[in-house]
Formats: sequence, C-alpha cells, structure tokens
Amino acid sequence: MSDVFESDEVTASEDAVTQDISELSEAELQRDEYLDALQRLQADFENYRKRVARTSEDAAVRAAGALVTSLLPVLDAFDLAAAHFATTPSEEATALNQSRALLLDTLEKQGLERIAEVGVDFDPQVHDAVAHVEGDGDAGQLVDDVMRAGYRWKGSVLRPAMVRVKG
Repeated sequence: MSDVFESDEVTASEDAVTQDISELSEAELQRDEYLDALQRLQADFENYRKRVARTSEDAAVRAAGALVTSLLPVLDAFDLAAAHFATTPSEEATALNQSRALLLDTLEKQGLERIAEVGVDFDPQVHDAVAHVEGDGDAGQLVDDVMRAGYRWKGSVLRPAMVRVKG
C-alpha cells in the first residue's frame, strides 16, 4: 500500500510541477507582451515628441518669416531713399544709410539673405525678369540690372528679385 501511496504522491507532485511550469510559461509570455507593448509605446512617444518639436520650430520660422515679409517694404523705402541721396552727401544721407545698414544687418543675423547681384546667371527660382535686353552672343542669360532686391529667409525665397535680363 505504501507503493501506491508514493505513486499517487509522485503523480500529484508531477501534476503540480507541470501546472507550475505552465503558469510560469504563461507569465513569461505575458511579461514579454507587456515589454513589447512598453517598448512600442516608448518609441511612439519619442516620435511624437520629435514631431511636436519639429512642428513648433517650423511654426516659429514661419511666424518670423511673416514678420520679415512685412518689413520688406521698409527695406525697399530705405533702398529708394539711399539711391535718392547717393548723389548728394549730407548728414541726413549718412544717418539714413546707417539706419538702413543697422536694420539689414540685424535681419541678416537672424537668417535674411539679400538677392541683388548683378552679373550672375538668371535663375527663375530667385529672379523675376521684368525686362530683357539683347546680349553679346553669350550662351546664357545674365542679370543685367536689379530693379528691386529680392530676399531669402533661412533658405526659402520670400520675394524674388525684380531684374532686367541680358542675353
């Protein structure tokens, strides 16, 4: 009878061990699922954080660009006044040129680029051709005169330069 009792105990013990192993396997599977879900959630949150930072930076650049765009007529007025006073040097002309230079320098430090070069190849992305003169047979078209300066803000064109093209 002792052998039967021990056999029943061993069977019961084996069943308990099998059940414990089964529960442990299920717990490990559940742990792995939770770990995978957590890692995906962390990756999603990191992507969200980067996207929000990029979006807010883009919005700030657009807002600053809108402000600079509203200041372009002021720069144009300074350019016209400087051209007007170019032939008559005076204290007013000097003060005007200094004020223009100060405003332009401040905006350039923030990312404004002036497009007003004569003699460069015509580029329809940055130049607006409003007049054309015949060239001396060169293959390409060159900017002959800048009638109104254009501007770039951090690499994108705010306003193309109004130019006369030669060629």
